[in-house]
Amino acid sequence: MHMADALLAPAVAATMYAASGAAAGISLHKLKKEDEPQKLPVMAVTAALVFAGQMINYTIPGTGSSGHMCGGMLLSALLGPQAGFLSMIVILAIQCLFFADGGLMALGANIWNMAFYGCFVGYYLIWRPIVRGRWFGNGKGAMRGRIIAASIIGCILTLQLGAFSVVLETSLSGITELPFGAFVTLMQPIHLAIGLVEGLITAAVLSFVFETRPELLRDVKDAEGGLKSKWSLGSVVAVLAAVTLVVGGGLSLLASADPDGLEWALFGNEEEGYAANMGLDEENFGVASDIADKAGSIQEATSFLPDYAFPDSESPAGTTVSGIVGSAIVAGVAVLICLAGGFFRKKKTKTA
Repeated sequence: MHMADALLAPAVAATMYAASGAAAGISLHKLKKEDEPQKLPVMAVTAALVFAGQMINYTIPGTGSSGHMCGGMLLSALLGPQAGFLSMIVILAIQCLFFADGGLMALGANIWNMAFYGCFVGYYLIWRPIVRGRWFGNGKGAMRGRIIAASIIGCILTLQLGAFSVVLETSLSGITELPFGAFVTLMQPIHLAIGLVEGLITAAVLSFVFETRPELLRDVKDAEGGLKSKWSLGSVVAVLAAVTLVVGGGLSLLASADPDGLEWALFGNEEEGYAANMGLDEENFGVASDIADKAGSIQEATSFLPDYAFPDSESPAGTTVSGIVGSAIVAGVAVLICLAGGFFRKKKTKTA
């Protein structure tokens, strides 16, 4: 669901930058008050895991389309909405600048569509109410059920919101080739399926954390007393780091070649015998602007592994390197931001 610059008018892009920037500023302010030093390694490894996970497009059977996880629900359940949102900004910015995934002018919109809903709407309206509630009764098994339900419902709902925002943003940008009703009809159902798969993936990861170190999950400890950690923090982080390397460096080679939900809606997949959908020309569509051209020039200069591959090469090693290097960069930048901002640092208690 990474939007290209051609899908946005400069004014709409600037508005989305402002909205995402405001949410980031509020998140930074709130994180300065936190006192959770253990969150630093968790933030680094989970941000890297989401980056790697986004490289794997999974096929949506019978459609000619594919999807990939966004990760906002996963990050907010582990880190809280503010830290999760900032982690998503790091992921999306690195994808944009170093891998040419999503337009630079469209980055503010991509942050809003893919991060804001999952981190804030998903956490406050789905995750916390369900996990703190009494769905399925009491006990560990009931809590496990609530975690799975919150993951699936949250991913489906927030991806629907993100997909609808894409339609609104392109419509406000005045792209006449995209009739509102037809675009909505294509975008919402395909992202319903994509959201369901992401929900299952999110549920699997969070269930693992719940079984091994439940105190890492937001609101779970408060809602269900007596849960004990079976693994150390270091062991959980090590397993998640290993999974990140396997996913980014190995499983990414198996990613579906079908277009993702947004590309599928815009261009279809006639080459594989499926519908043309909106039937736009992939080489010439949308809004042209000087700002978009400049943004594209910047991306061309900064992206050293465009489209997660070596430039001018079809070697699969480019994908493996992209997954490993990208995950490492995301983890490193997340740590640097936390250290520079003094987040998750043990605060000194005042003495009388």
